[in-house]
Amino acid sequence: MANLANSVCLKNSVSLWSPLQSPAAHRPSSIGFRTFRRSYVVSSSSFSNENREFVIVGGGNAAGYAARTFVEHGMADGRLAIVSKEAHAPYERPALTKGYLFPLDKKPARLPGFHTCVGSGGERQTPDWYKENGIEMFYEDPVSNIDIEEQTLTTNSGKLLKYGSLIIATGCTASRLPEKIGGNLPGVHYIRDVADADALISSLEKARKVVVVGGGYIGMEVAAAAIGWNLDTTIVFPDNHLLQRLFTPSLARRYEEFYQQNGVKFLKGASIKNLEAGVDGRVTYVKLDDGSTIEADTVIIGIGAKPAVSPFEGTGLDSSVGGIQVDGLFRTRVPGIFAVGDVAAFPLKMYNRMARVEHVDHARRSAQHCVKALLSAQTDIYDYLPSFYSGYLSMKEAQENLVAIFGDNVGETIEIGNFDPKIATFWIDSGKLKGVLLESGSPEEFQLLPKLARRQPIVDKAKLRTHLQLRKH
Repeated sequence: MANLANSVCLKNSVSLWSPLQSPAAHRPSSIGFRTFRRSYVVSSSSFSNENREFVIVGGGNAAGYAARTFVEHGMADGRLAIVSKEAHAPYERPALTKGYLFPLDKKPARLPGFHTCVGSGGERQTPDWYKENGIEMFYEDPVSNIDIEEQTLTTNSGKLLKYGSLIIATGCTASRLPEKIGGNLPGVHYIRDVADADALISSLEKARKVVVVGGGYIGMEVAAAAIGWNLDTTIVFPDNHLLQRLFTPSLARRYEEFYQQNGVKFLKGASIKNLEAGVDGRVTYVKLDDGSTIEADTVIIGIGAKPAVSPFEGTGLDSSVGGIQVDGLFRTRVPGIFAVGDVAAFPLKMYNRMARVEHVDHARRSAQHCVKALLSAQTDIYDYLPSFYSGYLSMKEAQENLVAIFGDNVGETIEIGNFDPKIATFWIDSGKLKGVLLESGSPEEFQLLPKLARRQPIVDKAKLRTHLQLRKH
């Protein structure tokens, strides 16, 4: 079982969608933009940050990488404030459903070990780093209201903050089961921040039977962690196979078999009717729509996430497309306001459609791109290649044996290999290579495949089936 639990290192997923409007309706030129070098005069008694030119709302991955970019441009000291609901400085959030959940004997990840920007090989930005760089931090004090005309934010504690340019980096909130069916019972967990992960660890320390609701990447990561605790683990989901948005049925079957070999049980095509509590008020059973029940003393819900747009509703920002709509420079339609990371719906240039991407790599890149455009003459449109990569799904014990997907998983699929030692899946649409998956490839192959996915070359499917042989190590 340890080989599954020890290989957890997923880097988030991709959520793609197309709006009803034509892509032409969302060209960058259609969204107004006001330069950040505006001037404003306020009374020192009215605003606690009268000299702040820039305010970031949100304290996750994107905020940390945006802060680093401000520092790199010499524009942070005395000019930048970050307003966060988090109790901690920005950190690499993917760690929460991977190394953070390990039992103590497996040396779990803990802060300050995974503050941004260590996930990309950068400096560890501890709370002292923000102080040293003159960045004002507002911890555990989320924004409750925004006044677009006055360019002010109000926080839960009543602080009134004036901004010149505003970057929204609020990310997502976990989708929850309704309270009336037991979604808030003690022993039921959702994971979005350190406090959530700490609560789950407290439950895992006492747990015997764990039920994970959801067959996506969160469910798979948490299941791997539960196996590391040697717990009876069942995954329940309504789809026909795991990771339905990413994997073909045949590929998913191989990974399901791998998890089953490590003791995980699956209930596919199953929906939750309600969660039932025992005499102590804690969850004790998961009841399915067919009337059957599963015993559980710990339940983890991993059924997706929603963009955190509620503080900005009714402000003129367009959130009708599933996130805050921006252009290729992350400008909203309100001058001087930007959105980055999971919360932003942006033009996916290479596929000519709008997208909202839940992926740590996108959070980092979008934040950096936005700040560079804000502070300089950069006008290059963001050109992101959708990607997904994971070690927790790997069929090998070593973490370097990753599975990665690059590009768009649409069209006909061709699978090559049989995990001996590797496997690849190619997605071909209208004769062009649209996307590719590789398990346990070489460093050279992992460098080549995203280039191919971006180029979208014409592919002869017959030749690919017949002649393409993956090199063996």
